[in-house]
Order: sequence, then C-alpha cells, then structure tokens
Amino acid sequence: MSQTTNKPTENKMGIMPVPRLLFTMALPMMVSMLVQALYNIVDSIFVARINEAAFTSVSLAFPMQNLMIGVATGIGVGMNALLSKKLGEKEFETADRAAMQGLLLAFCAYIIFAVLGLTISRQFMLGQNQVPEIVDGGVTYLTIVCVLSFGMFGQVMMERMLQSTGLTLYSMITQITGAVINMIMDPILIFGLLGAPRLGIAGAAIATVFGQITATCLAVYFNISRNKEISLRLSGLKPDPVIIRQILMVGVPSMIMVAIGSVMTFGMNKILGVFTSTAQAVFGAYYKLQSFIFMPVFGLNNGMVPIIAYNYGARNKDRIQQTIKLSIITAVCIMLAGLLVLHIFTGQLLGFFNASDQLLAIGIPALRIISLSYIFAGFCIVAGSIFQAFGNGIFSMIVSILRQLVVLLPLAWLFSLSGNLTLVWWSFPLAELMSLLMSVIFLRRIHRTIISKL
Repeated sequence: MSQTTNKPTENKMGIMPVPRLLFTMALPMMVSMLVQALYNIVDSIFVARINEAAFTSVSLAFPMQNLMIGVATGIGVGMNALLSKKLGEKEFETADRAAMQGLLLAFCAYIIFAVLGLTISRQFMLGQNQVPEIVDGGVTYLTIVCVLSFGMFGQVMMERMLQSTGLTLYSMITQITGAVINMIMDPILIFGLLGAPRLGIAGAAIATVFGQITATCLAVYFNISRNKEISLRLSGLKPDPVIIRQILMVGVPSMIMVAIGSVMTFGMNKILGVFTSTAQAVFGAYYKLQSFIFMPVFGLNNGMVPIIAYNYGARNKDRIQQTIKLSIITAVCIMLAGLLVLHIFTGQLLGFFNASDQLLAIGIPALRIISLSYIFAGFCIVAGSIFQAFGNGIFSMIVSILRQLVVLLPLAWLFSLSGNLTLVWWSFPLAELMSLLMSVIFLRRIHRTIISKL
C-alpha cells in the first residue's frame, strides 16, 4: 500500500483566506456529520418500531458503543493534529509515519473492543436494567457492533487522513456512502423485507457495521488515489515509540473525555432506572436527537483543527486567531438554532420514536430543560477542540471531568432523592454553565502562553 508522489510546497491551509478556508473545509464535514446523525436517528426510529423495549436496549448499549467510537476518534484526533503540524513544518516523512502509526494504534484498539464485546456485554447491560427482553436485545446489538468494529476504526482513521490534508470533500463522500447504505439496509434486515430474514435488533447492528466497512474501503481508495500529501506504506506499521507517544499525548485526553461521557451516560441510566425504563428510553431519545444538533458543530471542529494545527506549525498567529473567532461564532449560532428547534417541536421529535403517552409526558419537559445547556455548549465544544489543536488536550479532559463527573452526576443523584424526575434534568444546564467558566479560563491561558508568543 504505497504511492510515489512529489510533495507540494504549500497547501491551502497556509494561503487561502480564513473564512473561505474554514467553510470550504468544514461544510463538507458538517454535511457528512448531519448525514451521520440522520442515520443514527433513522436507525433508532426503525428499532423503536419493534417495541419500546428494543429501543431501550439500543439506548442502554450506547455508552459502550460511544466509548468504542470515542477511542477511535481520540486516536484520529492525535494523529490528525500531529500529521497536520508536520505538514505545516514540511516534515513529510514524519507525517507519513504518523499516519501509519495511527492505523497501528487503531488496530490494537479494535482487538480490545472485539474481546470486550464477546466477554462483558451481558454484565454491562445488567448493570443498567434487569428486564430480560431489554438485556438480551442489548447483548445482541453490542456483540455484533464490537466484534465487527474494524470497519468503524478503519473509517475514522482513513477519513481523518483526508481531513488533515484538506480533502474534506472525499471524507464527506465516504461518510455519506456508509450512512446511506446503513439507512437502506436497516428496514430490510430489521423487518425482513425483499426476501431478507427478519433479524430485529441484530439487523440494525449488521446494517451499521456493513455501512462502516463499505465507507472504510472507499476511504482507503481515496487516500491511495487522491491524497498526494501522505504516502501509506506497510513498512510504516513498525511501532515507533516517539510518534505513538505524540499521538497519544493528544489522543488519550480525548479518549478519556469520551470514557467520562460513557460513565456519565451509564450513571444517568442507573439513576433514571430507579424511576422507570421509560425514563431511560427518553434519555436515549434525547441523545439521538441532540446528535443532529451537535454533529454539525463537530464537523466544524474537524475542519477547524487541522487549520489551527497547520498554522501553529507555520507560526501564523493571525490565521489562528481568525479561525478561532469564526469557529466560535458559527458554533454558538448552530447551538442556539438547535435550542429553538427542541423547544418548538419537542412532541413531534419524540413522535419519531413511536412515543407512548408516558414517554411524551416524561420526554417533553426533559428535552426542553436539557436543551437550555445549548446556550453555553457551542463555545465549550469549540474551546475543547482548540485545546486539542495546540496539543493541550488535558484541558479538555479537565473540563469534561468537572462537568460530567464532579457536577452533572452528583447533582442528578441528589435531585433524584427528591423523587421528582423533572428536577433531575436540570443537572444538565447547571453542569454546562460550569463548563463555560472553565473553558474561558483555559482558553485565556492558551492565548497567553502560546498564541500571543507566535
């Protein structure tokens, strides 16, 4: 797996006007992330048509699945930041090695999650719910998506390589292709259409992994045939401790943040389970819906990070500051729009999940209260990615720990003691307010110690 090309002397991240550059890079990622969110929602909509227990099963499987995706993304973030920085410094050989070491780390992570999927899925589900139908469905779903997760790991890594060199259009194509295949196969495999067997929850899992594997194959092709700034060679898979350490220094905090999010979700499911399984289903529905709002911001971040990292390597202070300012403004606007949508169309959105009267009664106030956190979330999300772009992912990790484990979960537990479920949802905006304060403090420190000295 190799290619022989002449490395360009400069790419668009160092010369194109920042507003045009950011949106040229971010818009394809935002579109592809929206498609990703759409297929996650569609996946759950089809599963909810089986029954509420099946939907709850998939919702309770989410923390483990999210952790797996987060580990892949963390490796990708570390590789992306190092790769972009080395391209900015014109150290092309090191950039090539960074790409291959990222793939090596992703393969090792896949093996770990495949084993976990085979061994602890049932214990994981039993830790959140004791209903046999819900537990069995979750075990089936988790086992399939973990054992066959090599497609997900490959897709994340290959797409990050395309993003790091500005080829976000090709990354968008691979993501959309995988998502569309997933959406097409979901009803066919879940309900046994067109002569296929009726597989239920297992069909949803198979559709997911098949879409990921297809996207991986397409992304590999684009990297080999279109990516002129990275040369992929099998010889580069030999472990390089120095590069691995550099990737993990940025990636591990990102992984820990996702792990913290999975712990928070697991803990919230346990707290909500004291009230009713329907409350857990509401929480799962919220996470599916919020992804449709958060994913465009994550796509914006994916376009922003390589621009900052590249110009950090090139020591271009003005371009870094322009990128940060424009990214924050855009993210805040997206989140405020999401806040309005969740407040105005709450019942209609929950109706997509075949919501019962009880689910609507719990879910409508829940979504309206939780979404108040969006007032602060846009700034906090971008700030976290800015920390990572400068190799200070530890700041993102600290903010995440404080928000989710120090404030959110303890508050939710304390509020649950009142017996008032509605009060539990208020822990989300209160925790996000703390996140805003910490993000401002760390962003000012980044500016003082790094940006101002360029």
